[in-house]
Amino acid sequence: MSSILISRAIPRKAVASAVVAGGSAYIAQTSYRQYATAKKAPHSLPGAMTFTDALNVLKAKEVSKPNHLIEVHIQTNTKAEKHSQPIRTSVLLQKAIKQDSVILVFAEGAFAEQARAAGATIVGGPELVKEVEDGKHKFDKCISTPGMYPSVTKLARILGPKGLMPTTKKGTVTEDIAGVIKAQTAAFDVRGDKTGVVHTIIGKVDWDQNDIEANYQIIMDQMKVLAQERFVKKDWIKNVYISSTQGPGIPLINNI
Repeated sequence: MSSILISRAIPRKAVASAVVAGGSAYIAQTSYRQYATAKKAPHSLPGAMTFTDALNVLKAKEVSKPNHLIEVHIQTNTKAEKHSQPIRTSVLLQKAIKQDSVILVFAEGAFAEQARAAGATIVGGPELVKEVEDGKHKFDKCISTPGMYPSVTKLARILGPKGLMPTTKKGTVTEDIAGVIKAQTAAFDVRGDKTGVVHTIIGKVDWDQNDIEANYQIIMDQMKVLAQERFVKKDWIKNVYISSTQGPGIPLINNI
């Protein structure tokens, strides 16, 4: 995934490229100024666009690179939280984006065999608890059986801040190991960096615009849920940018 360059200037010259949209050729022959004339929401950044207009600009910019990625970058206000932790959540997108995940499962006996058969990367019992405590494994998702959970609780100080601690509330402490692994594999991980900025893919240049917009809305809806869970009443999401692999970073209006 390419990283956003928020400071990149948006080209002010006319964009004249054919963009295939809904089966017909959309010719983007307009200036940056024309794209940016949409009514701005309060606190919008200079040059902010609607999601649709910004996506059209990026599709025009990347018209010869259909496999290039479309990404969003969500800047959150970590100062609005009393106890800020790295953002980490999962969503089910309308159009799936392939994402390789390392799944670790604390299980023994038949449950361990089920975990391996379902595609878990790392499986083990009490010895695995010690290995995780010693920092020997890197993984993206963590599941535990109820029988192993008492031993796993000692890892709360390690896994909790990373959003990896199994809990019954999240459904990751369960005997339905195969079912949860399947659901976890289908889920798309959304993560923030140390500064509270979420960088995530929402599609590719040649995807249908409705699929890209639906994926974006699903992620933004989940960000609203996270704001409630973190007891942030307002102004948690400061700015949202959309970008592509070689395109500019464009601030969005009406993003929440």
